Amino acid sequence: MSELLIAFGLFFVIEGLVYALAPSFIRKMAEELPLISDQQMRAFGLAAIGLGVFIVWMIRG
Repeated sequence: MSELLIAFGLFFVIEGLVYALAPSFIRKMAEELPLISDQQMRAFGLAAIGLGVFIVWMIRG
C-alpha cells in the first residue's frame, strides 16, 4: 500500500513540474485536444499504459 501512495506522490510531483516549468505548452496542448480523435486518444492511452506496465515489470522483475 505504501508503494501505491509513493507512486501517487511521484505522479503529482511530475504533473506539478510540467505545469510549473511549461505552462504555455500545457495551454497549447489543451487547445489541441479537441482536434484529436477519440480513437487516437485511446491508442495513446493504451500505449502509455503498456509502457508504464513494462517499466514497472522491468524494475520489479
